[in-house]
Amino acid sequence: MDASSDTAPATPAAAPDPTAPEQIAPGIWYVPFPVGHVYLVRLADGGFAAVDTSVPGSAPAILDALAAIGGSPDALRQIVITHFHIDHMGSAADLVDATGARVLAGAADAPYISGTAPEPPLTTPKEQALHEQVLAGLAEAGTPPLRHVRVDTGLHDGDTLDDWPEPAHVLHVPGHTPGSIVLHLPAAGVLFTGDTMGLGPSGPLVLGPINVDREAAIASFRRLAALPGVDTLCVAHGEPIRTGAARALQEATPETDWL
Repeated sequence: MDASSDTAPATPAAAPDPTAPEQIAPGIWYVPFPVGHVYLVRLADGGFAAVDTSVPGSAPAILDALAAIGGSPDALRQIVITHFHIDHMGSAADLVDATGARVLAGAADAPYISGTAPEPPLTTPKEQALHEQVLAGLAEAGTPPLRHVRVDTGLHDGDTLDDWPEPAHVLHVPGHTPGSIVLHLPAAGVLFTGDTMGLGPSGPLVLGPINVDREAAIASFRRLAALPGVDTLCVAHGEPIRTGAARALQEATPETDWL
């Protein structure tokens, strides 16, 4: 009998939970998904906000992430949707049903989120092809159908969410969609970017694809690049940039992306 026969086989290491929340700034957690990340933010009253909701079918994982940081379902007070695309508003209706949270979104995107208006066309053939590829991939993966949801509060440029741990400034950044918004926390140096920008496959910060107005999207990107003191980018695609975001913004060349 060899020595190994007296030893129990090694237990394989558990695979990491792809949606386990990771704190990336005080009171802000990153919840990764294969398509469309979610961010959870602790509010001043002890409740939570979700920034975006990933694709349909993601609500249970989002609620699990909320529980992991000490939040019950009824602690989710707000759902902020940065724009109407399926990988951002996809699970909002299910989360509202489960939590009673209020939905906030850019006012110009509210008709698309509620399903009262058809989605506008895209800008370039490459972006249209990518959009079709993404939708086909979601269908192949068995993603449930999209459910639209009512927007309780339409947000405009210059609005402020005062119940956040510090005032969250709303910026209307049209181009990706007509009503795309981002949230800027200037004291913390944090920017929730929606799809105005993201990380490309090789790492550089790029203009978000699938735009309804490419030139407006580039102008919105440049507006964000000029914000002072931004150090952390909470992007929806690719890893968040946790430090040094200002340099990444200044070095980006959105004018050359997705031509």
